[in-house]
Amino acid sequence: MYEAARIRKNVNGAGGGTRRGLWRTAPARVLAFTFASPAIAILAAALIALLILAVGVGAVEISVPQIFAILASKAGITLPFAYEAQQESVLMAIRLPRVILGLFVGAGLAVSGALLQGLFRNPLADPGLLGVSSGAAFFAVLAIVLGDRFLQGAFAAYSSFGLPLAAFVGGTLTIACVYLIAKRHGSLDTATILLAGIAINALASAGIGLLIFAADDAQLRTITFWNLGSLAGATWQSLLVAVPLMVLPLFLLRNIGRQMNALMLGDAEAEHLGIDTERLKRRMVLAVGLVVGAGVSITGIVGFVGLVAPHLIRLTAGADHRTLLPASALLGSALLIGADLLGRTAVAPAELPIGVITAAIGAPFFLWLLLRKRRA
Repeated sequence: MYEAARIRKNVNGAGGGTRRGLWRTAPARVLAFTFASPAIAILAAALIALLILAVGVGAVEISVPQIFAILASKAGITLPFAYEAQQESVLMAIRLPRVILGLFVGAGLAVSGALLQGLFRNPLADPGLLGVSSGAAFFAVLAIVLGDRFLQGAFAAYSSFGLPLAAFVGGTLTIACVYLIAKRHGSLDTATILLAGIAINALASAGIGLLIFAADDAQLRTITFWNLGSLAGATWQSLLVAVPLMVLPLFLLRNIGRQMNALMLGDAEAEHLGIDTERLKRRMVLAVGLVVGAGVSITGIVGFVGLVAPHLIRLTAGADHRTLLPASALLGSALLIGADLLGRTAVAPAELPIGVITAAIGAPFFLWLLLRKRRA
């Protein structure tokens, strides 16, 4: 009884009176939580340093003072640091949109992985392993081939909106199918989850192969982009379309950390604590489909970020979802930006696909998790 009461207090929120009034404002809560969690503070500082490094390193070198001088000039502020017009163009038109895209997509994939692992109570759950990324990519490729063929110029004019929408529909339908297949007698069969994900991945791959057979040369180059994954397609226009779709789930998942802590006890226990578990699961499914679909619509398939980031946070900072979700977002952003930085500098002037790098890192990590779970 005491434990249930303590968890109920943790889920519904504790504190009151003067203390609650003092920390009522959102900025104050964010600052208090950041300094109360060393993992969040360390990851935030590391991500900021990596962001500065990523926008400055490349074929055109841009120093840190020059970066701040260029950004300040856009706000009408002049700093005493000289820079060239080429450096300004590279920063504003190429690197900054690319890094911002990596920031949001990495965070979205990592949070989606943490949500799926909590939803299915399976530490091996991942948007890629469960077929969400493949399903989103299949619908995006379907829109490329059929939309360009049947809508012609109209699709080209609205492709920046049509592709994220198609990928979102594909990601949402895929995760909903996995959930319905794995649910049996009110519970989720963890073995069926991975088997359903493998089957959907195979179906999506077969569908993409069929579309490749029907595609022309220009469409084949675009489809290859989906299969390998890259941040090179980032533009300010694409960010304006995709970023809101990745940020919107944050409003759907307010205070979800406490609810997920209770959900880990089981559906019945969470319902006794006053949580509508089915509504919570629907919100999580919608959020994962929205985030992964919007990200895949621009970057293509990028695997294993949603698997690696949450596990590293669990190993270092614990399994409390109030810390796990924001920390996973920061680490996922850092992993994707770091992989992109490695991909475009390791074999310069050529560029390694980011999906290849994340797979090379994530696949051994996944095998280690399997062996660790087997020993346990």
